[in-house]
Parts: sequence; C-alpha cells; structure tokens
Amino acid sequence: MTGVLFGVVDFPCMPAHSADEQLLHHALELARAGIGLASPNPYVGAVIADTQGNVVGTGTYTYARVKHAEILALESAGAKARGGTLYINLEPHAHQGRTPPCTEALIAAGIHRVVACMPDPNPKVSGRGFEQLRAAGTHVEVGRLEEQARRVNEAFARYIRHGVPFVTLKAAMTLDGKIAPPRSEDRRPSKEFSGHWITGEAARAHVHELRHQHDAILVGVGTILADNPLLTDRSGRARRRPLLRVILDSRLRLPLDSRLVDGTAREKADDVLVFCSTASEQKVTQLEKLGIRVESLPNSSAEGRLDLHAVLRRLGQLEVISVMIEGGSRVNGAALAANVVDKVFLYYAPKILGGEGSVPFAAHSEFHHMTEPARLSHIHLHRFGEDFAVEGYLRDPYAE
Repeated sequence: MTGVLFGVVDFPCMPAHSADEQLLHHALELARAGIGLASPNPYVGAVIADTQGNVVGTGTYTYARVKHAEILALESAGAKARGGTLYINLEPHAHQGRTPPCTEALIAAGIHRVVACMPDPNPKVSGRGFEQLRAAGTHVEVGRLEEQARRVNEAFARYIRHGVPFVTLKAAMTLDGKIAPPRSEDRRPSKEFSGHWITGEAARAHVHELRHQHDAILVGVGTILADNPLLTDRSGRARRRPLLRVILDSRLRLPLDSRLVDGTAREKADDVLVFCSTASEQKVTQLEKLGIRVESLPNSSAEGRLDLHAVLRRLGQLEVISVMIEGGSRVNGAALAANVVDKVFLYYAPKILGGEGSVPFAAHSEFHHMTEPARLSHIHLHRFGEDFAVEGYLRDPYAE
C-alpha cells in the first residue's frame, strides 16, 4: 500500500506536480478504504484542496451511504471548496443514477480544477464527466497515477464492460508446483481440519486480505471432500455483503455434515451457492432446508464438468463483480482451459514435495506444447516471510 497523506500540504521546494501526485495518492488510499463496502459500484476516493493547497475535504464512496466520494468531500469542505482543486481516482459522473450528477455539484460549488487518474471504465459514460466540467470552464487534468487507479477498479471494469466478474486464480504450492501430497482413498471430511499448511502464517493471512477484496470465492466439491474448509473471510474488515461461497458440484455430492453446511445452518446465513447439473430432489431439498442455495446449470463436456462461462454469467446477474478461485487441481485446470481467468495470485513456499502422486497446481488443462502456455503480463512479486507470491494478468480487464 502506498502512504496516506493527511492534513496540510506544503511543498515549497517541490514542483507543483509532486504536490498533485501526493494528493492523488491520498485519493487512491481513500478509494481503497471502500474495498468490501462499495461493490457492485467502483471504489472512489476524493480530496479537495483549497487555493493554498490545504486539504479541506475528503470522501470515500460506500454503497450503503449512497452519496459519492466527491459529494462527501464537498460537504466536508463547505465554502472552502470554492476556487479549489478536486483530486480523484476516477472521472466524476455526469449521468443520473442512484444520485444526481456529481459534475453539476462540483460546478455549483466553484471547483476550479479537477485532477483525475483515469476516465470512467464504463464505455457508455466515459468522458462525459470531463466534457461537462470543461464546458463549464473547469480545468481538467487526466492521467497521473493511472496504472495504480486501473488496478484499484479492475474488477469493476471487467464487470461493467462484459457483465461477468473479474476472476482471480489463487493457489499455494511448493517450488515444484505441488498443491498437496497424494490423496488417501478415504476422502470423507472430518469435523476438524487436519491438513498441513504449505505456506507460512504471513502468506495465509494475506489470503484473507485477498478474500476480502472479492465478492465471492469459488471451489470445486473436491476441495470440500478433501479439506472440509469453511471458506470464510477472516480478515476482520467490514463488508457490505458477506463473502459468497460458490461450490461447483455437478452431481451434488456436498456432504450434509461438512463444516460449510453445518456453519451455514447454525448461523442462518445465505452466503453459500451450489451449482449442479444432476441431483436428486431429495438432496436439493435437504440442502435448501439447511440454508444452502442450489441452482442447476448445463455441463460443458462429456466428463460432466459445469460450464464455467455459464457460472460466471449467473454470478454477474447476481451483481458479483469479483471472484477468487481457490479450488483444487481440476478446477484450476478447467478455469485456465476455459479462458475465464483474468489474474493469478500464486504463493510459493521454499519446499519441494516431489512424488508421482502429489497433486499439481493445474490438471486437465488444454495446453500441450511450449508454444501454447497461458502467458502473464504486468507481473508483481510479493514477499511473505520465507514465502513469495507471483501476481500477474492473463487478460486486460479494460479490454473491449
């Protein structure tokens, strides 16, 4: 995370653009404060500085509060906003939505200058806000810290352009690409988790930060049968909506005594959605009585695998804009082969597992030759104690 700048800004020995970037960093931090609270809308942070460069108003958009970040910043600045500058990570909107156009409020408040990181990723409205501000005589600058701003709202960009969630594939593995030792024949889940972790505490804590950044987590039923996980967000951070736990279970094998089902029944939650293709009415009824939502979708192959494109389209209809796949080898391979993955976040521990029966990161992928691999771009490396992670993109979420 970049640093947050608070209070009065005074850079007597620095060029003006340095002060601008400091305040844009502040706006980006305010935008990130909306993670978990703004979906399915974008993350937006706003800072208003007066004619002397002093911060006089700030705002972070959250879905529940309705008002946009720039309106909250204007309200906190009051009369001090007149003649000032708005710093914002995303183009102010000029259309009527849940709230009136923010551009009209900025013009009425006398904002003299707007410094924004990037246009709105929604192609239907992109550029209109800037056009309206310029037409009213407001000086508009766009493009500073754009790469950081694009990363903040990559999920919204994918969702608003294509109607499907942004998909992150996460896995933890050894240096030789193994995610688990050989499975035993008995795959019935126990009430207590008895697995051994591949990565250390720091990396595992970061997984919950990643879960918090997503609307949903997706696994195959094989993960439930093998590990009996809860799949919850234990970051401790506030969420507007609970993390949706999505299970791919074509034959509806989800055990009624699994921790996931038991916890949902006890807490009377509505945050588990199971997709199946073949199931008995009795099993569906049993799960639904315990609070599990079950929906039927078509298979994509003769092997009976669910159509991942249909799964994502359905999640998009439910206003889920981001999904983290945290499944096993088969789900990872199927997701890569179906070309539904936008980004990977792969954790590596300094261990070598070996063994012919050890479970690889991805199985049943359609890549057979060195000329066919899925290629990553815009790679970022992260360190977590002795572990490290590779973050990279398989697709540009802003592409048409």
